[in-house]
Amino acid sequence: MSDFTQTLDADGLATITWDCQARPMNVMSTQGFSDLNALIDGCLNDPTVKGVIITSAKSDFAAGMDLAVIAETKDMNPKNPAQGCFEMVMEIHKILRKIELAGMDFKTKKDGKPIVAVLPGTALGIGLEIPLACHYIICADNPKAKIGLPEIKVGIFPGAGGTTRLVRKMGAMAASPYLLQGKLCSPAEAQAAGIIDAVSATPLEDAKAWVLAAKNTDLVKPWDAKGYKMPGGAPYHPAGFMTYVGASAMVNGQTMGVYPAAKALLSAVYEGSLVPFDTALKIEARHFTSVIMNPSSSHMIRSLFLNKGALDKGAVRPKEVPDQFVRKLGILGAGMMGAGIALVSAQAGIEVVLIDQTQAAADKGKAYVASYCDKGIARRKSTPEHKEALLSRIDATTNYQALTECDLIIEAVFEDPKIKAEVTRQTEAVMGPNTIFASNTSTLPITELAKASTQPDKFIGIHFFSPVEKMALVEIIKGAETGNRAVAKALDFVRQIRKTPIVVNDARFFYANRCIIPYINEGLRMVQEGVEPALIENAAKLMGMPLGPLQLNDETSIDLGVKIAKATKDAMGADYDNAQADEVLFWLFEQGRLGRKSSAGFYEYDANGKRQGLWQGLRDHFGKEGGNLELLEVQHRLMFAQSLEAVRALQEGVLMDVREGDVGAILGWGFAPWSGGPLSWLDMLGADYGVARCDELQARYGARFAAPELLRRLAEDGEGFYSHFAA
Repeated sequence: MSDFTQTLDADGLATITWDCQARPMNVMSTQGFSDLNALIDGCLNDPTVKGVIITSAKSDFAAGMDLAVIAETKDMNPKNPAQGCFEMVMEIHKILRKIELAGMDFKTKKDGKPIVAVLPGTALGIGLEIPLACHYIICADNPKAKIGLPEIKVGIFPGAGGTTRLVRKMGAMAASPYLLQGKLCSPAEAQAAGIIDAVSATPLEDAKAWVLAAKNTDLVKPWDAKGYKMPGGAPYHPAGFMTYVGASAMVNGQTMGVYPAAKALLSAVYEGSLVPFDTALKIEARHFTSVIMNPSSSHMIRSLFLNKGALDKGAVRPKEVPDQFVRKLGILGAGMMGAGIALVSAQAGIEVVLIDQTQAAADKGKAYVASYCDKGIARRKSTPEHKEALLSRIDATTNYQALTECDLIIEAVFEDPKIKAEVTRQTEAVMGPNTIFASNTSTLPITELAKASTQPDKFIGIHFFSPVEKMALVEIIKGAETGNRAVAKALDFVRQIRKTPIVVNDARFFYANRCIIPYINEGLRMVQEGVEPALIENAAKLMGMPLGPLQLNDETSIDLGVKIAKATKDAMGADYDNAQADEVLFWLFEQGRLGRKSSAGFYEYDANGKRQGLWQGLRDHFGKEGGNLELLEVQHRLMFAQSLEAVRALQEGVLMDVREGDVGAILGWGFAPWSGGPLSWLDMLGADYGVARCDELQARYGARFAAPELLRRLAEDGEGFYSHFAA
């Protein structure tokens, strides 16, 4: 059955309705474009049709292009993938240009048929690019609707005319937030910005009225009209020249040059602004093709859309376990972590019991939720009624008896095994027989913590990242005796609060911290060697890391790093090999420089806690003449330190799915999103190069860079992680 159907009313108005039967939201496919094209041809060639309305049968218009189709475009023409991709994009341009010109005589600009887009709700990506080709856009007065072009967030850019049309409609400067940042807006905001034409409580009726009253001049787009001038100025205009110079600086400053889509988009806009509209579309298609052919885009689409989407839908959930929807949640510990968990759970409609040792501490945790709501109200993102509803779901108390009806309980107390064991015993004395108990811990082994439980099969780790309300990832840790129902309960809860889960087996530092700590330590080692701290930090950012290792250490706190280092050394004994990094870390600790929280760490901070620059004392104490390395050497040390731990985690069975390794890395600690994650990055390099580089780094810096056996095996077999684990 086609995703598009058509009806014709007595006034000669044809309504083309988009309705993907198998999906909750409309997404465009190759077949969908073919069907839409056929209906448009029929309308333009039928003399009884006076005008066309394109709308949706769903509450939203469209979520965009099916990114699975985009990911497969390289396979459409195996002999010449770039040519196949370019031809596909040009075919889309041809269809949308047909809608735009609507059968008019191009010379006289007469005899076209008016085509209106009616958006009942959200319109994203191709869901906005199709309306931009129409002559008028009306959106329903739907406050939940989002309008925009978010393609840049998954490693591509609007390549179906959205880039060219929006810039010609608004000017490069005004269009930049929507193109380069993927900014989404409400219908009212979209109308005010000039993206859509009207917001209406009766959009279909208004669309019919507009079509019946439309004149020839209403159907001519500004860029097709004689004497058109680019808003804000073309690149050769003085004002336009400054716009493009500034845009280039801004894009490279924000992306560090590692995101090919941003650079290609800017090139398409600049070059397209110098030529006629149809030539600009061809330029846009060529740059879009170059992005699709770049492995960065396919890896970002795979990790941030396909893999993340699969995990969000429960790809690794035990299939035999029935629904484990959480109805009432208990939280032990009302500190920042416990309060954050209470907040996101209440937002998901879950009843919460928030317990602490004193009523004042419990109330303080609930007050954190109230403060969060107040900030939302001040920004007009929330309402007092919403705040009241959230707070009504949270029972702040000291009474453990309040936990009896909870079907999931999460302890979020101090990272001390004795304290965690005590609250486990106290909780099990009152909790129901089917309740699942979870520990929110970032480092303590779940199997050891479960020894305090009389029901280890119902004991699991749920590791939230701080701040809970902002971080998208949750790490679920299976202990040696954790049962499938506990895993399913944890997964269903994480999905219920709209986070992305990964499931890992129990091991020291689990997965995320296992990879983050070597990244930080490698930065510290280089400081100890005398490498310029600014080189270390900027090398990381030039690889797409959101924070350099030294800044990350400041953010997480240096005293926490000292505590982890001491505990790890005690546990590993003679196998511990981080003395070089510890020399730097412990020295800063002794200086009383504990990071951002003390306004003194690797960086200096002003009276308001704003970071000022790297502390000169670091250079004075550790700086050495000739201690600097080549940029690529610094970058590879930082990147391989993380990536090799991801490989080892997979090799040892801590990671059970390559998808979780990449998605977890990007969402958990921001591993170079342009790469698709550490395993995708190694696939991009090639396993044979990865092994050769490991051998070089190992010879210079030691066994921590030894190539894992799994990586060597992939190199020998000529495979990558995704091809090897495809099944």
